[in-house]
Amino acid sequence: MKLLLVEDDRTIAEGLLYSLRSEGYEAVAAGSVKEAESRLAGEDFSLALLDLGLPDGDGTEVFDMVKRKGDIPVIFLTARDEEVSVVRGLDMGADDYITKPFRIRELLSRIKSVLRRSGGEAGSEIRLGDITINTASATVKKGDREVLLTALEYRLLLCFANNGGQVLSRSQLLESVWDVSGDFVNDNTLTVYMKRLREKLETDPQNPTVIKTVRGLGYKAGE
Repeated sequence: MKLLLVEDDRTIAEGLLYSLRSEGYEAVAAGSVKEAESRLAGEDFSLALLDLGLPDGDGTEVFDMVKRKGDIPVIFLTARDEEVSVVRGLDMGADDYITKPFRIRELLSRIKSVLRRSGGEAGSEIRLGDITINTASATVKKGDREVLLTALEYRLLLCFANNGGQVLSRSQLLESVWDVSGDFVNDNTLTVYMKRLREKLETDPQNPTVIKTVRGLGYKAGE
């Protein structure tokens, strides 16, 4: 499931992209009206997160572009907490709004709620070889067989699924698991979780193909 984030503050955008991808969404960002227009012209999205204040225009311009492309749900991100801005967005047909600063868990909850209402979560699947991850139900299958994962194992798998063939260092994985779960995970614990995850997902855990080791660098998802 692909989300478009339109936010001109690079620091905020990078933090939101990280959190959205950790949650299982494929997310891309645009920092201006022009960049958003280019994204919308070449890509399809399931939901758009639009900042109202942009350097070359207004988020409502992007809203019009989104709605011209299709019935894509929209959530406005706004630092303007005046009632008039909120009413304006909702009157235009926005599905929801959230005022900065906000907690990431609140935003994720709003996204899931909007997608449920629009029917957009039904086909939320990510494939990794013969592994299928359904992010709507948080279930994992190897072929036709369901694989039962713990919350931390599931988060680790999402990290690999959302980063394609990118090599992820142990420190990146530790940061990701800590950031999302709030549980203490040290390097030794990560080793244990990686071993358990491979035992559940790999046909031959001694010769992994789903999650490969890149010696001296970290791990990456297989083809």
